[in-house]
Amino acid sequence: MISSLPSNLKEIVTDDTQRALLEDLCSEELGQSHLLDAYCQGDADDDKLRGLCSQLLKLNGGYPGGLRSYIEKAKKLLQDSQDSVNPLDGWSPSIPQGESFELGTVKYDDTEKMGMELLNRVGFVLVAGGLGERLGYNGAKIGLPTESTTGTLYLEYYASYIMAVENRATPRVRLPLAIMVSNDTKEPTLQLLKENKCFGLQRRQIYIVQQGDGVPALIDNEAHFAIDPKDPYKIITKPHGHGDIHSLLYKNKVTKEWQDKLGIKYMVLFQDTNGLAFHTLPLLLGVSQQHGFIMNSLCVPRKAKQAIGGIAKLQNASTGKERTVNVEYNQLEPLLRSTEEFKEGDVNNETTGYSPFPGNINQLVFQLDGYNKVLERTKGVMPDFVNPKYKDATKTVFKKPTRLECMMQEFPTVLSSDESKHVGFTQAESSICFSPVKNAVVDGVALQAKGTPAGTAATGESDQYTAQRIFLRSHGCQVTEADPTSYSGIEVVPGPAIVLDPDFVCCPGDLKTKFPCPEKVMITSRSTLVVKGSGVVIESLNLDGCLVVDAGPGEQITIRDKVVKNDGWIQVPVSDSDTEVIRMRGFIIDRKETEHVEAQNKSGQNDIDDDTSIDENAPYEVEDDSSGVNFGVK
Repeated sequence: MISSLPSNLKEIVTDDTQRALLEDLCSEELGQSHLLDAYCQGDADDDKLRGLCSQLLKLNGGYPGGLRSYIEKAKKLLQDSQDSVNPLDGWSPSIPQGESFELGTVKYDDTEKMGMELLNRVGFVLVAGGLGERLGYNGAKIGLPTESTTGTLYLEYYASYIMAVENRATPRVRLPLAIMVSNDTKEPTLQLLKENKCFGLQRRQIYIVQQGDGVPALIDNEAHFAIDPKDPYKIITKPHGHGDIHSLLYKNKVTKEWQDKLGIKYMVLFQDTNGLAFHTLPLLLGVSQQHGFIMNSLCVPRKAKQAIGGIAKLQNASTGKERTVNVEYNQLEPLLRSTEEFKEGDVNNETTGYSPFPGNINQLVFQLDGYNKVLERTKGVMPDFVNPKYKDATKTVFKKPTRLECMMQEFPTVLSSDESKHVGFTQAESSICFSPVKNAVVDGVALQAKGTPAGTAATGESDQYTAQRIFLRSHGCQVTEADPTSYSGIEVVPGPAIVLDPDFVCCPGDLKTKFPCPEKVMITSRSTLVVKGSGVVIESLNLDGCLVVDAGPGEQITIRDKVVKNDGWIQVPVSDSDTEVIRMRGFIIDRKETEHVEAQNKSGQNDIDDDTSIDENAPYEVEDDSSGVNFGVK
């Protein structure tokens, strides 16, 4: 018996599994006997000790290989960090394989068209983040509005895109959506779905996969678990990272079911608050099909030395292994300079003006058959890393507890040599595919001052309008840009505010049929245009104000020789508000005057059975599978 363990431990902790785990952790090998300090030094509370054992058991089950494996990996990684071991030693960089696109080119149009034919075989995975505390918002971020014009929520927008893709297919299909939640976001996410009847999706389409309780925080290089200063019988935990999504999909057999039972061929992983996420999805699919990619990363042009990870192809001289992976910007520069080919480091290409190593934005497309084969071999476990913040150069004391983390984009590191040849990227301008909302206003102001995108609610909204203006102008429409303005110190271009619902326009290629005479479409800088409905066609329009066009399922509307001039909708600055959503944007919309166009014949019906109603007597819950990971929506 280990000396620090109570002699009557068997009577206190009667569960054999919990007791054995505690004994193992407190062994000299694993070195966690400090977990019992409170109990052995005068505060001997049997109930609290049992509570600690219960927490340990949950943490043990939530990490691949258990806490023993966690400690062993942590000690190795912390030692490497202390010794300044470079994980990229032995790897030589080269330019990765992939495709770059410019909107309006034949290459863009042809590849997008190819991808559109694959959309009805796609499964969607929302790697939802945490709560919106950094934004000054208490709920799950997917419950935030994407823009103020329609008030469409992020989760609502993603659902509407999926349904728009379903409606295009012949015959009609049902496409699955998996949502990764944490302990913090599970209940808000389920409540959001319940209150909004799944935003029109059928509940059997939705798969909820839940991360565990996190991983133990570590206080030193010996990987001692951090104890909560407010409760000596509780371990401080931290998130393990979004790399857990792969192991969760494996453990719950989600992607296996999608492939075998639903006929899904591709899967897209996307994050919670990027309202431009799906504009370029057909491009990704087209490139994946052309190149036979197992994994395809959506990228944006990246300036040399820009503080964003770059995609690079790496080769190990000693093993011959190759991999195409994201390399963090602070690692990329020294890696490049260590080679003869890139001895000048990360340098912009003279022709493009950008680095040859494109910027990773963590939107990934996987070919599902290849992906599932990798999961069967690896169980979806991604490599861990550690990033301690040291107090001084001795690297012996941390500023605050650290932990092991994993990232979903590290998937290429677990591929075989042959599989690694089928990894690449698809690059498009960030203005049409990437505008995350992740920062509070005060942080966004500081970032903009440095010339970095603010990443706030106001810029996220503005960028959505901007993307639609770019698409319409590229198609040939006459769209005048408003002058920049500032809300709470955040500079944005407010208009014209254009919201084209996914059932009207799913991707830029749809504009050809929806705006058949683009030279006859004029939109002024102060205007607002909202269009919903697959049956809408805009042939000719002169808009100076606000126009809302709304066609239900099966309804047809043609806008022809339409002139709209009214007071429209105006963004009004708000310096302070009790409402979080308004406060984080810095403005409200004054809907002064609106012209509505609706179908004359309202007989159109959706021919798909509706099962989205929720019986209030039947709890809307997530089922637990045998592994203890939550899966599936009732």
